[in-house]
Amino acid sequence: MANQYDKRGVSAGKQDVHAAIKGLDKGLYPNAFCKILPDVAAGDPDYCNIMHADTAGTKTSLAYMYWKETGDLSVWEGIVQDSIVMNLDDMACVGCTTDIVLSSTIGRNKNLIPGEVIKTIIQYTQKFLDMLRDYGIDIFSAGGETADVGDIVRTIDVGYTAFSRMKKSSVINVDIQEGDYIVGIASYGQSTYEESYNGGMGSNGLTSARHDVFHKVYKAKYPDSYDHNTPPEVIFIGSKKLTDKLEIEGSSITAGKLVLSPTRTYMPVINDILKETRGNIHGLIHCTGGAQTKVLKFLDKPLHIRKNNLLPVPPLFQMIRKESGVGYKEMFEVFNMGHRLECYVDNKQAAHAIIDIARSFNIDAQIIGQVTKSENPKLTITHEGMDYKYSES
Repeated sequence: MANQYDKRGVSAGKQDVHAAIKGLDKGLYPNAFCKILPDVAAGDPDYCNIMHADTAGTKTSLAYMYWKETGDLSVWEGIVQDSIVMNLDDMACVGCTTDIVLSSTIGRNKNLIPGEVIKTIIQYTQKFLDMLRDYGIDIFSAGGETADVGDIVRTIDVGYTAFSRMKKSSVINVDIQEGDYIVGIASYGQSTYEESYNGGMGSNGLTSARHDVFHKVYKAKYPDSYDHNTPPEVIFIGSKKLTDKLEIEGSSITAGKLVLSPTRTYMPVINDILKETRGNIHGLIHCTGGAQTKVLKFLDKPLHIRKNNLLPVPPLFQMIRKESGVGYKEMFEVFNMGHRLECYVDNKQAAHAIIDIARSFNIDAQIIGQVTKSENPKLTITHEGMDYKYSES
């Protein structure tokens, strides 16, 4: 997969980006999950500021294809959620779950993306924020910019920037300790605040999933959906059609909709977790770029992260693995494989409290492992009797 990923012009671990920012100021809390700044907004020494930007990535390309195939505008609602959640859930991992201002930046090719798509995106933004407010997340839209930039955007790019001001005393800095229990919270299923089954995709690994799963017929049919500098042997090499029906948990879902499952937000869950167990938390890890190896970027001690009791691999990732032929070692580096949030806590009681909170939202969770001492920072994932070992290069 690493070779195919490179050929497709993407990087699961974003090595070039990490090399580019090496040595730059890391903010007030260098090991926090996202950069935290002094309170430049008001100058209060007891407060800090957070600003975070992200997009839905190449998931928009798959949404474009599915919408053209079916006319289903709801896939664009999922893209809104993808882009917003990739900001908010990172911010939640430093303890920020309220008082957030959001702004959008949308670049489209007007020749391919009509006004009805833009209308769906803008209107669903408000609907999604209203849902979050119903769960105690105070978040507000500051509008944004929508630009027609067909010369540089093939179809559409949807991004958001989020800002918040919070007390320094509320910040969660990643400080994982020997003996910590690791709670994994599922990315799949249907939570109390979701309207349908979620395959668990998130917004990482879409370039791989799109080309490995879906049929070569789409290469000619949707030439605007991929980079023409990509070697042809890695463009749409799977067996699935977008509208192929799959049976999952007693209901029918198309292959396209399964891969397009909106990135689940953990904001309502984290909000409740912080109320009950904040003092026990040594780290919240959002398993995005780098997937199950993400935690390695926050290990500043010689510790061994042992994940040996993972949640079941859901049907989505089983399908991707079957279609791609890729082994589990690489899969764990690209896809969340069933949980996209990890909580590192100092005792079992706190771990079970977090599990109970997740399950109150109809989201599965369990203790997936523990932290032990080591001669150097490393990670071992045990799955189906095999150990997959990783270290930060």
